[in-house]
Amino acid sequence: MKYVCMVYGEENIFHAMAPQELAELDASSIAHDRALEREGRLVIAQALQSVRTSKTVRRRGGKTLITDGPFAETKEQLLGFVMIEADSLEEALDVAGAVPCAGIGSIEVRAVYTVPGS
Repeated sequence: MKYVCMVYGEENIFHAMAPQELAELDASSIAHDRALEREGRLVIAQALQSVRTSKTVRRRGGKTLITDGPFAETKEQLLGFVMIEADSLEEALDVAGAVPCAGIGSIEVRAVYTVPGS
């Protein structure tokens, strides 16, 4: 079964990191992704650009509404995601626990929904 591990954290923590700290976090994240790939569990992993570059799209009453970024009420922002193949939720949680950003943020694990008839 496929699971998406959504990586959340406070962008300001990353902006406050020394360049060497950020480089080490990036290197450990890439190493984690490559290990998952060697195990045949990685589907895709991507970091996302700053929330400041994002737009939110809604369709209401037949009209498309576009606003800057997500709502700022949330303390943590979606920073990236890792989609994996796992035999169980427990296995997916183990993988999520090893994501380097879990040490400074949180990882939401959710099974991918299979659309009936697809």
